[in-house]
Amino acid sequence: MSVITTREITKRYGSRIGVDRISLDVPEGSIFGFLGPNGAGKTTAIRLMLGFLRPTEGKASIFGLDCWKQSHLIKREVGYVPGDMRLYPWLTVRRALRIARGVRREDMTRRGLTLADRFHIDPDLVVRKMSRGMRQKLGLILALAHEPKLLVLDEPSSGLDPLMQESLSTLLRERAGQGCTVFFSSHTLSEVEQLCDRVAIVRAGRIVSDEALDDLRQRARRELVIRFATAGDAQRIEPPAFFRLISREGDRWTGELDGEAGRLCQWMSGLPIRDFTIGLPDLNTIFRAHYQEHDGGAD
Repeated sequence: MSVITTREITKRYGSRIGVDRISLDVPEGSIFGFLGPNGAGKTTAIRLMLGFLRPTEGKASIFGLDCWKQSHLIKREVGYVPGDMRLYPWLTVRRALRIARGVRREDMTRRGLTLADRFHIDPDLVVRKMSRGMRQKLGLILALAHEPKLLVLDEPSSGLDPLMQESLSTLLRERAGQGCTVFFSSHTLSEVEQLCDRVAIVRAGRIVSDEALDDLRQRARRELVIRFATAGDAQRIEPPAFFRLISREGDRWTGELDGEAGRLCQWMSGLPIRDFTIGLPDLNTIFRAHYQEHDGGAD
């Protein structure tokens, strides 16, 4: 079942296009990455999904409900952290939870204070005394405290230190394990790579790739170092087609492996090889190629 479905949604601002014919299916219980450089159209797409903007063309639905006509029903089951979050300077975690209780007609105080403890934030500290990271934590608490079925997070780790980013990743995995769907927008590959099951890449307002992260990894190149028994073996043997040889130095080859390691193991069997090392998949190369083909768009 798809929690979020968009079909050819487009948003124009006069002659300028914010997003152009975006079609997505976000499966229930998944952590879905929405990746693209700043200005690519990620935030515009999110605002269309949440009913803050009306599409010029196309349709979007969440939980089977129309994102524009029934957005008030959708928002009951959604937790949202905007990329440009603004908070009143007098607000605290405790006051914010009290206000949220009146809006949602649900007491979230206990769950919210538990999250505040987990995020190491004083529930009575006012926003004007908070760092950027603390304000981000407050936004996350408000998005998570009512235990929504869908989390929409626009650059959620912005301002968080590495330890807190790891804590957030753990929490999101826990929620996904309980059936919550997470839609995670970011311009940072490392965030998406360690957290998401599937990723859509947006560039200049268009989706240029939408596939499982494992499929991307299989296509990504990896650094490979092979040590032969002798320097003569390293000079005599010719590399296979799926290996791009960069250098031969003594008994050592250095290069890039294209695709899965199974073919490499078959090729190496019977050859006079002393040792080899395979690096992690270089997803940066794939994402950079998508990013650099065109510039433009509006976030």
